Amino acid sequence: MKISILGSTGSIGNNTLSVIANNDDYQVIALTAASNVDILYQQCLQYTPNYAVMVDFDAAEQLQRRLQAMGSATTVLSGVEGLETVASLAEVDIVVAAIVGGAGLLPTLASVKAGKRVLLANKESLVMSGELFMQAVKQFHATLLPVDSEHNAVFQCLPENFNLGLSEVGVTNIILTASGGPFRQFSLEQLQQVTPEQACQHPNWKMGRKISVDSATMMNKGLEVIEAHWLFAATQAQIQVVIHPQSIVHSMVAYKDGSVLAQLGRPDMRTPIAYALAWPQRINAGVSDLDISRLSNLSFEAPNLQQFPCLNLAYQALESGGLFPVILNAANEVAVELFLQQKIGFTDIAKWVEFALEQFSFQTMQSISQILEQDKQTRELLYQHITN
Repeated sequence: MKISILGSTGSIGNNTLSVIANNDDYQVIALTAASNVDILYQQCLQYTPNYAVMVDFDAAEQLQRRLQAMGSATTVLSGVEGLETVASLAEVDIVVAAIVGGAGLLPTLASVKAGKRVLLANKESLVMSGELFMQAVKQFHATLLPVDSEHNAVFQCLPENFNLGLSEVGVTNIILTASGGPFRQFSLEQLQQVTPEQACQHPNWKMGRKISVDSATMMNKGLEVIEAHWLFAATQAQIQVVIHPQSIVHSMVAYKDGSVLAQLGRPDMRTPIAYALAWPQRINAGVSDLDISRLSNLSFEAPNLQQFPCLNLAYQALESGGLFPVILNAANEVAVELFLQQKIGFTDIAKWVEFALEQFSFQTMQSISQILEQDKQTRELLYQHITN
């Protein structure tokens, strides 16, 4: 199987390459990054892809010079156009969509329109374009497989014919688990003092800075609620979130006969990546076995929406529909960026997201260009109010 990895220098990309290194049936055709020349350069030397893409033009030129000096035959492309090119190459079977944030929408959609097997780790694509994205999956006969550990777990616990409708196949609820992040037991006063360094120290998972902050605010779980709505055609009432600090149960599916099916595993992204790569088969992920006899304390609790208002904002955006999820995502990306730059506080993230949602009226989602324009307007609005 031939693979393009969109966002190969991030956590998902690196873990995907780790799984590939343990299996001989996969060939890397393309690797991409935003601007991290050093890591992509090393990846190109190790995996010898046909193509490498850097979104930043100057970084692409630098990478090209360094690879040529080593005698590499890898062709370097640049910009969003380069991403879309390697996402839709005729020789590619699988596209791993692991670009962080709204920047992943267009290249991920390009892979869908090319009819690829798309391993979706970029939840923002579905959050932003929802209905249009799923229409494209159906129209172009793409195969969409979730890589997020929670949605991958749900996928494993659902019957094969879940596309008939969750109620039709006896499903009553999808239960997404959340670790609660590093601040699960913090008071509101303590949360106001949180630093970027603290927010990026997730207790269970090794992730990038943006998604680590999203996990700490529980916005990540809110985005996953919206993603689950589109992936599984689940109503808002059918999607439940529970706090599970141990991150062993990755999610559950409840059925009308009283059964609850759960997928368990170590908190290691190589497991869902390997499952999606080989589906419907199973391959070695390089993950050690889970010793059930040592699991003495698995706990679950309801999330505190006053403590973590971002989760509630995501539910509200989903209920409001239209372009509100686009606004939610764009505002969150700006707020998280400014928090990491120490220009706003941790608890200000939710306040600015709520502010952005209040500034726009309902619009029906009609086109990708409309989505991108709303995304742009939301970002400009927040930068203007926060940095001025």
